[in-house]
Amino acid sequence: MSIYVQNRRWKGHLKNYMSMDNFPEIKGHDFEELFDFSKFIENYMYMGFQGSNLGAAFNILSKMLEEKNKGKLKIWMSFTGNMISSGNREIIAYLVKNKLVDGITTTAASLEEDIIKCIKPFHLGAFDIKGEFLLDESIGRIGNILVPMDRYLYFERFFNDFFRKLMEEFKGIPCTYEVVREMGKYVKKHKLTRKNHEQSFVYWAAKNSIPVFCPGITDGAMGDLTTFFKRRNPKFAIDVTKDNFTLTKILQNTSKAGCIVLGGGIAKHFLLNSSIFREGFDYSIYITTAQEFDGSDSGGNQEEAISWAKIKPNAQRVKVVADATLIFPLLVAGTIGKINKVNKKA
Repeated sequence: MSIYVQNRRWKGHLKNYMSMDNFPEIKGHDFEELFDFSKFIENYMYMGFQGSNLGAAFNILSKMLEEKNKGKLKIWMSFTGNMISSGNREIIAYLVKNKLVDGITTTAASLEEDIIKCIKPFHLGAFDIKGEFLLDESIGRIGNILVPMDRYLYFERFFNDFFRKLMEEFKGIPCTYEVVREMGKYVKKHKLTRKNHEQSFVYWAAKNSIPVFCPGITDGAMGDLTTFFKRRNPKFAIDVTKDNFTLTKILQNTSKAGCIVLGGGIAKHFLLNSSIFREGFDYSIYITTAQEFDGSDSGGNQEEAISWAKIKPNAQRVKVVADATLIFPLLVAGTIGKINKVNKKA
């Protein structure tokens, strides 16, 4: 683009252009200085590209937590099952344990893998291990995470014991948040999970009365096991309509709300669709690798959500396009660490 005026009379003179003096300067962290993690985090705002979006996410989450501490905001999380497959499980459990979130929407894989990890761990492998080799060795692969199939045998024992107990003690037909609440209580009691029950985000959600909704509860291993369980117990049922009724009622009666969305899928849509009943979230942070170009809800940006009244037009919002296992630990470290530092000074 030429910066010279086209008029011959002014040829050779610089064109008047908008001054950028008041715009932030693009600049990275200066490692010549004594390292300060807080300053390192703050400098993301001036990094450019997705680094600046992460910097915006730090600021938005800090504001969300400040308002929550004053009792003015409820924070909701949505995440997919692979977040629990990964080390983000421990970070999510920390947030739930410390009541830094007020509600969750997630998938069946999150629940089953949270329980399984109380029994036996997952292991690090590689993305390119041959599927045929792993099949022969009875090992499932989630990206570069390896899951020996015996984990699901243990989960089946837990699950069958839990559902028998649920049918005996629960009056009426439970919805998914009631199923997850009772599951969280049972984690502490069952012989397979009680030793490591405090590692479970489901346990802490039940203990702290934080509702966890699972709109796709019949997916995955849980779906398989509910099928077998229903064959033996034809009266068994889960009321998914009660979930939608309950979540929309909670959000309708929340004066101010924000959301943190890791990934997409049904968990994201279930939460955002319910927020229509309150004319959208006041704050929103997306962390995802999905793009909006194919029209999927997983990749849909916040402008699209605004068009459906899922996020308010004046909401403070950002979409960070990146793997949540890279970004979410940094986001929590940067904001929680900053708040803890302020609280210690106070």
